Amino acid sequence: MAKEYSGSPKPHQLESKRKRLTWVLGVSGLCILFYVLGAWQTTTTPINQSEVYTTRVSCNINAPQAGDGELNPSSLSSSAALDFESHHQIEINSTVSLHEFPPCDMSYSDITPCQDPVRSRKFDREMAKYRERHCPKSEELLRCLIPAPPKYKTPFKWPQSRDYAWYDNIPHKELSIEKAGQNWIQVEGHRFRFPGGGTTFPNGADAYIDNINELIPLTGGNIRTAVDTGCGVASWGAYLLKRDILTMSFARRDTHEAQVQFALERGVPAMIGVISSKRLPYPARAFDMAHCSGCLIPWYMYDGLYLLEVDRVLRPGGYWILSGPPIHWKKYWRGWERTKEDLKQEQDTIEDIAKRLCWKKLIEKNDLAIWQKPINHIDCNKSKVVYKTPQICGPDNPDTAWYKDMEACITPLPEVSSSDEVAGGALEKWPERAFSVPPRISSGSLSGITAEKLREDNELWKDRMTYYKKIDGLLHKGRYRNVMDMNAYLGGFAAAMSKYPVWVMNVAFSTYPRTYDLIHASGVFSIYQDRCDITNILLEMDRILRPEGTVIFRDTVEMLVKIRSITEGMRWKSQIMDHESGPFNPEKILFAVKTYWTGAAK
Repeated sequence: MAKEYSGSPKPHQLESKRKRLTWVLGVSGLCILFYVLGAWQTTTTPINQSEVYTTRVSCNINAPQAGDGELNPSSLSSSAALDFESHHQIEINSTVSLHEFPPCDMSYSDITPCQDPVRSRKFDREMAKYRERHCPKSEELLRCLIPAPPKYKTPFKWPQSRDYAWYDNIPHKELSIEKAGQNWIQVEGHRFRFPGGGTTFPNGADAYIDNINELIPLTGGNIRTAVDTGCGVASWGAYLLKRDILTMSFARRDTHEAQVQFALERGVPAMIGVISSKRLPYPARAFDMAHCSGCLIPWYMYDGLYLLEVDRVLRPGGYWILSGPPIHWKKYWRGWERTKEDLKQEQDTIEDIAKRLCWKKLIEKNDLAIWQKPINHIDCNKSKVVYKTPQICGPDNPDTAWYKDMEACITPLPEVSSSDEVAGGALEKWPERAFSVPPRISSGSLSGITAEKLREDNELWKDRMTYYKKIDGLLHKGRYRNVMDMNAYLGGFAAAMSKYPVWVMNVAFSTYPRTYDLIHASGVFSIYQDRCDITNILLEMDRILRPEGTVIFRDTVEMLVKIRSITEGMRWKSQIMDHESGPFNPEKILFAVKTYWTGAAK
C-alpha cells in the first residue's frame, strides 16, 4: 500500500514553526537591547556609592638607600591584559599632561605652602592670626617637584623610629641646642635621638604619663583619642601609643624649627596648627583627653575663648590636663622669671573659667592639674543662674570647623533625660569601638547614615584590604607607618588598617614635605574633576609623599589614564589593575610609587 504524502504542512506544524520563530525573534531583540544598554552604561562615568559620597565639590586653593622596599610594577599581576587607552573621552581640568616637571630649587625642600613664614608676615599679629593657615593663590603655586635633601635615607621603621631619625632627612640642629636641658632631641653622629623629654617632663614622657595614670585611668579602653596642644616633638603622644591611646599632636611653625617635622619623621601623628581665632579642624566631641605641657597658650585671655574651644572638642566626661605655668607656681616662679602675683592671677583666672564651663577640678598634685568636663549639661544649665557668662551657644552646627571663627559661648551637649546619662550616648571601649556603631549613628543624628551603612562600609574595606595584601610589596610589616586617606567617609579604610602598625590621617591638614608613606585616594578625582586642576592636586600629593612612597588610586579607567599621564612626568612608576571583584567592574585601581631621587648638594 502506498505511503500517504501531502505536499503541504499540517496545521499543528505551522503553529509550532510560528512559536519557534517568535521565540528566536524575542531572544534576539532582548540581546540587542541589553547590548545597547551595556554600551551606553560604559560611556558614562560610574560612581560607586559606597565610596564617592558627595557630589562634585569646589576646590579651595586657599583652604636607608634608594631602592629599599620599592614596589616593582612588573610584579603586579592582573587577570588579563587590558587596553587602558581612553576610548570614551571626558573633559578634565588639567593644564599639564605628558610633561616632565623639573625639580624645585633646594630652598623649597621644607616648604609648607599654607604656613609659609614669609607670607605669614603680611597678616594680623593679634591673637597670632598670622600663624594660622594662609594658603597661596593659584597663580602662586609651584609647578615643580619638591626635592628631598641630598643624602635623604629611608626613615627608621616603627617602633625604632620613635627614638631615632636620620640627621640628613631633617638637617636642623637648632632644637638640640635650644632645648638641650629639656631632653627633646639629641644629635648622635648621623642621627637624632629622642630621649622622650619635654618642657615639663625632662626626665621622660614615660614617667610623666605614669604620673598621670595615677590620677586618672589611662588604661582599660575608655580613653582612646587625645589632642596635644603645643606638642614640641610629640613625645607625649609617642609614648601614649603603647597604651593604645592615639594622640593628634599639633604645634605652629615658628622659631622652634621643624618640631612637627621631627614628630612626623618619628612616625607620630602630628600636624602644623595653632589655637588662634579659628576653630580647631575637628568636629565637636572628638577627643577623650586634651593636654597642654608648657604650651604657652594664653588660656586666661580673650574671656576664656581658647578653653571654650577645648570644651567643644572634648567628649562628655573628657579630661583636660595642664602642666607648666602657672601650675605649681609657688615652686617654679623664679625659674619662669615671673612674679608670684602674676602667676597667681593667671591660675585664678583659669580656675574661674573652668567653673563657668561647668568643669570639675579633679586634682592638682605636684606639677599636674586635671579637670573633667561634665557628662551632660543638666547642672550646667542650672548654674547659668549664678554664672551669667559664657552663655550656651545658639543653634549653630558645632561640628563645622574648617575656617570657622571660634565663639565665646559653651557648645551645647545633646539633651538627656537624667543627670547620670551621657549626652549623645556612651562610646564603646577600645578596641571594640573601632567597629561598633557609634551613638551619633544609632541615634539617627547623622542624616542618611545608618548602622547598616556603617557595617557595609566596614565589610567593604575588610575585603579590599584582603585584596591589597595580595599585591606583592603592599602592607608588608614595617613598610608603611604614616598613611593618609583622602576620602575617608565613615573611616572604614582606617578601621581596616588598625590591625597594622600604622596611623591614618583622614583629612589633609597642613604638613611638611615627605610626611606620608602611603596615600589612599578613592574616587577623589571624580569628585574634583570639574572644579580643580588635578595637576595641582597631584603635585601636592608628591610634596607630602616620601621617596619610594606608594599611592593607591581608585577611579574610572579614563580618569586613571589621565592621572598616570601626569605622574609619569613626576618620576612615578605605576600600573593599572582590575577591581577586586574582577575585570568587568568599570572601576579600576592604579598603584603608583614615587621613585627615589634627591636634590643636588650645594
